[in-house]
Amino acid sequence: MTPEKLYEQLRSVQEPKGYFFNTDRELVFDLLSALLTNKERYGYMCCPCRLASGDRENDRDILCPCTYREADVAEYGSCYCALYVSKEWNDGAIDHVYVPERRPAEKQAF
Repeated sequence: MTPEKLYEQLRSVQEPKGYFFNTDRELVFDLLSALLTNKERYGYMCCPCRLASGDRENDRDILCPCTYREADVAEYGSCYCALYVSKEWNDGAIDHVYVPERRPAEKQAF
């Protein structure tokens, strides 16, 4: 699969749910490429902005879209890696601020 094909596939599923890709296309395609790399490496598309353990069950919370996306976008307008954002975030109606890591420390230590 190519990043372009993944973009279209995910966009068609996520936009109706209110999740949009960041308008920074270079960032988006870098992240989509990294998702595809992780799929080759681990067998699943885990968040490229976090360290995966290689254990799908341990990494279940960071399978893209991650478990934390909904809360991040609701609170900050963007997910942790800024792949998925709200319409307001893309429109510049809300500030673009740092999204803190919500993943528990024990999930990060492996």
